[in-house]
Amino acid sequence: MEQLPESVDRDILERRIVRALKAIREARDCTLHQALDIFVERYEELRRDRPDDFTLPREEYGRGFYS
Repeated sequence: MEQLPESVDRDILERRIVRALKAIREARDCTLHQALDIFVERYEELRRDRPDDFTLPREEYGRGFYS
């Protein structure tokens, strides 16, 4: 994946979804829909590579977030 700001990974791991989406949009100059696609791709990479860094299980991660 093309380089994203380090803050995006921290935001994803800390469940700061809106902040991560905003940083992705600014870094990639893309639409919200495109940012969501990038977010999901990076989320899956982090789940695969750094599973112990997540504080919530996959089933609870996005609970309460609606786009």
